[in-house]
This record gives sequence, C-alpha cells and structure tokens, in this order.
Amino acid sequence: MRFVTWLLTYAAGLAVAAQLLDGIWFDGASSGQAELEAKIVPLLLVALILGLVSTFIEPVLKLISLPFIILTLGLLLLVINAVTLMLTAALADAFDLGFHVDGFWNALVGALIITIVGWGARLVLPSGD
Repeated sequence: MRFVTWLLTYAAGLAVAAQLLDGIWFDGASSGQAELEAKIVPLLLVALILGLVSTFIEPVLKLISLPFIILTLGLLLLVINAVTLMLTAALADAFDLGFHVDGFWNALVGALIITIVGWGARLVLPSGD
C-alpha cells in the first residue's frame, strides 16, 4: 500500500507540473477522455522512474555536494531536485515514454511543484505507520 501511495503522489505532482508549465509536457492528446487514456500509463511509468531516481541517485548527489549545500544554506537542494527531474526526463525519453522537460528553469519550477504537491498529499493521506 505504501508503494501505491508513493507512486500516486509522484504521479499527481508530475500531472500538476505538466498542467501548470508549458515547458513540461507529455506527448499525445491534449484534452478530454483521449488525453486521460493516452497519458495515464506514461504518467505512472515516469512517476516510477522519478521515484527510483529520487531513491537511488539523489542521495548520492546530495552526499557528494554536501559542503556546497551547507555553503548555500540549502539552496543547492533546489538545483539537485531540478537535475533529478531532468534526468528523469532523459530516462523517460530513452524508454520512449513521451515525457519532456524543456530547460533548467522549467525543471526547477517543476521540481518545486512536485515537492509541494507531494507534501500536500502526504498531509491529506493517512500515515502508513
């Protein structure tokens, strides 16, 4: 159950970021039932990739850059989150999932949106403990 909640939280964040930003999008239909049917599986697969990248690669990036994170009072974490989202887009492109992030600034704002949506979802959803 925790895995499903984790996956749906990332998927919700990605969906909101794709809706709000022109620089983050999924290929396919752009409205109605056709959009939902064409994008639900890629959305869940990209959420899975983002979760795996966040679980395995992001901690290594944080450990390597720890002195700079301290020096910038944590602002470098925003850059690391943006790089994580850009890496997710590159992996999704390699698997031909049709997810795109256009540039660093879109990745930065998108990472903020995904973080805020995930935080809000964790507040609303019951704890698995």
